[in-house]
Amino acid sequence: MAKRGPVDLLVIGGGINGAGIARDAAGRGLSVVLAEKDDLAQGTSSRSGKYIHGGLRYLEYYEFRLVREALTEREVLLRAAPHIIWPMRLVLPHSPEQRPAWLIRLGLFLYDHLGKRELLPGSRRVDLARGPEGRIIRPEFKTGFEYSDCWVDDARLVVLNAIDARDRGAEVLTRMAAVSARRENGLWQVDLKGAEGSRRVEARVVVNAAGPWVQDVLTRISGVNSNRRIRLVKGSHIVVPKFWDGPHAYLFQNHDKRVIFVNPYQDNLCLIGTTDIPYEGKAEDVAIDDNEIDYLLAVVNRYCTRELKRTDIVQAFSGVRPLYDDNAANPSAVTRDYVFDIDGGDGRPPLLSVFGGKITTYRKLAEHALEKLKPYFPQMTGDWTSAAHLPGGDLKGAKSFADFIALLEKHYPWISAPLAQHYARLYGGMAFDLLHGARSLTDLGRHFGALLYEREISYLREAEWAQTAEDILERRTKHGLHLKPDEATAVRNYLKGWNDA
Repeated sequence: MAKRGPVDLLVIGGGINGAGIARDAAGRGLSVVLAEKDDLAQGTSSRSGKYIHGGLRYLEYYEFRLVREALTEREVLLRAAPHIIWPMRLVLPHSPEQRPAWLIRLGLFLYDHLGKRELLPGSRRVDLARGPEGRIIRPEFKTGFEYSDCWVDDARLVVLNAIDARDRGAEVLTRMAAVSARRENGLWQVDLKGAEGSRRVEARVVVNAAGPWVQDVLTRISGVNSNRRIRLVKGSHIVVPKFWDGPHAYLFQNHDKRVIFVNPYQDNLCLIGTTDIPYEGKAEDVAIDDNEIDYLLAVVNRYCTRELKRTDIVQAFSGVRPLYDDNAANPSAVTRDYVFDIDGGDGRPPLLSVFGGKITTYRKLAEHALEKLKPYFPQMTGDWTSAAHLPGGDLKGAKSFADFIALLEKHYPWISAPLAQHYARLYGGMAFDLLHGARSLTDLGRHFGALLYEREISYLREAEWAQTAEDILERRTKHGLHLKPDEATAVRNYLKGWNDA
């Protein structure tokens, strides 16, 4: 079993919180190892609703601190990664059976003013009977409201944080599970195991950011007890062809007062979700069930003139949200806030465990985690991520995303507009690294279908820890939604040949 010198921080968990903490810590001058038992973002962090949002409905549960922090983070993250995060306008048809209009107006007023909103437009009333937003809405819903949030490519957000952590000196280990940990001689001794071998890491501090597996990790650590608990809540989504014109999304209220998002997705598709169901099984076994599909279709069909059927579904996926257990009876009322638990001190190396959280507040969560660890690292520098771009987010100095696409097309005039859009959206300024040295479409190598070329697969394997077809087609990109079955099989066979070699 390989053993090396001690590091300052070992982070267990390669979801958004673990990657965010590793990035922040590396940028403060700490030596960091990030260990993930599967692929980056393979769990909850690639199965979210894909929003950077304040959480309008959380206002009903008086989560004002969380909503304020999340609203402020929208614009911080929008500036940091304009290639994978962009503004989204949401239309909420008014259903008086669920909430009175005055309550919605009050909520939107707070939503407009609780955070530091500089880039995003405020809310407004919409006449659905006359406006284009109402063309797909049933005539009984005459009035609506429109407000702003942001869309995010969630899995890429995780990867960009891991890339930045690596570029700042962190070591990122994927498919390496933490199988045991113990304190010894003032350090943590953590054994990692993966398909390609084992390794022992000595660390001054361990961070348990394993999300749905946070309590499972605690059972593998000797001499640690925590009273904190998480509640697993399943959220499922379906993907169907987009059935309206325009870049806006919809927010539909259901009879149970839950809300469902209906969002533009991958140009010609639409993402619908999510459900909120208590979950008792293994997090890795989560899957959508028939009742959830019926629920999502029924909510959309209540509002829309275009009736959706099961045969419209292109894809469905489920994720497990590891929410901090605050003893709320209703799963929708369980806090989306986060809590830290520290075990250690008085000469014992500390373990910091993260319970709860949401993708929007991951950066602040990382800052707060490092604040908790400041006593153990007095040499550590201060906060820095609020004004820093994520990799690719500088857009090579372009003033807007549209200007950046024009810059990319100027340098590579032989790529099509859809391909330029694809590379710009996923990689931002790093698209120039992907395309470096290419002078024609032939230089991109084998064409597998849609917008996927061999060059991109090679780049993802070499620069972004991708190993399997699912890593590439589902998480690093969404090519899997656009390839024909035989084309996806060709990608799998290609990677199998590469791995065998």
